[in-house]
Amino acid sequence: MSRRIRTTAYLFATLAVAGTLTACGGDPLDSGSDSGSGDDTIVVGSANFPESELLMEMYAQALEAEGVEVETKPNIGSREVYMEAFKSGDIDLLPEYNGGLLSYLTEGNLPEGVSAPDDVYNALQDVLPEGSQTLPQSAAEDKDSLTVTKATAERYSLTSIEDLAPVAKDLTLGASPEFKTRPQGIPGLEKVYGVTFKKVTPTDPGGPLTIAALKKGSVDVANVFTTDSAIPTNDWVVLEDPKNLFLAQNIVPLIRSEVLTDDAESALNAVSDALTTENLTEALAKVQVDKADPATVAEEFLADNGIS
Repeated sequence: MSRRIRTTAYLFATLAVAGTLTACGGDPLDSGSDSGSGDDTIVVGSANFPESELLMEMYAQALEAEGVEVETKPNIGSREVYMEAFKSGDIDLLPEYNGGLLSYLTEGNLPEGVSAPDDVYNALQDVLPEGSQTLPQSAAEDKDSLTVTKATAERYSLTSIEDLAPVAKDLTLGASPEFKTRPQGIPGLEKVYGVTFKKVTPTDPGGPLTIAALKKGSVDVANVFTTDSAIPTNDWVVLEDPKNLFLAQNIVPLIRSEVLTDDAESALNAVSDALTTENLTEALAKVQVDKADPATVAEEFLADNGIS
């Protein structure tokens, strides 16, 4: 039985002031000698939204089933934060999304004509951080979307993001703070679709704050992830993206090459093979709607798919 270490996520909040602390001799990502991680331990992290933590648990438990020592560091923060931890070696493994990662690593300067899953994956190989690799991507996809209530869609005749161009000046968008500067966020909406909102209200990355804001009507449009159970539950409308601003977002393990063993590769590939958009949506609903523990949901998912 392998040993699990779970490091409190607040340690990563200090990344924003990493330069200051480093100058003072401290490492904001050092959890101290009590963390128990060693050379044979794979440190698995997650972003600060429920699906990422659920995927982290799937990866971690699949690795444990192969006898791999695992440490988990959930809810690190946005991609801008956790990728710094990955590049510095404080995180070994992350559940990632091929299109989002490609856009981040190219700073929005995407190769021409790249939007389909395999094209995005192949382009990603050219820009990965040194010493890292992606394993085969899953068929499961969770894309960013602009989502509205049915009433808003009917009032403004909205079916696609293009339809927002003449009316966005009267509408408020709810999205994470990072959405304001990401190439696939506000800059992309303005450049690709000519969409400029009256106001952008910072919420969270497709999480409970965003969902609550759209439900309450404090925002008119929200950046919601397409696997979120709130969409069908509330009969919301996901606006089509005909110009492919949001690239394919297939789930893919991003791992530091030096920690990848045959056992680890086998375990992670088994998870990717088992994941589909449908079963991931169902599993995520147990976390978001039923308020089940992500670790428990991950355990059930792996058992149902013969992985543990």
